[in-house]
Amino acid sequence: MNDNWLDPRAVGDLISEARHKAGLTQETLSGLAGIGRTHLSAIERGLRLPTLETLFRICYALKLDASEMVKEIEKSFVITSI
Repeated sequence: MNDNWLDPRAVGDLISEARHKAGLTQETLSGLAGIGRTHLSAIERGLRLPTLETLFRICYALKLDASEMVKEIEKSFVITSI
């Protein structure tokens, strides 16, 4: 049973889609965000969830309002147990 409330794949897909729309490579985005390219790759593939700080860094690098990204992420929010 997966105890994540957030779907890591959905979060990664949103970040990947935003990166593609911005015309950036993973290498470029990771450099702008100050994170490793392999870390960004793992986030985009849904293997890792970004911390709030990392999400803000990614949004800043993409010139996106972090609150808008969070609203999109919230749409995939699923409560599996409380």
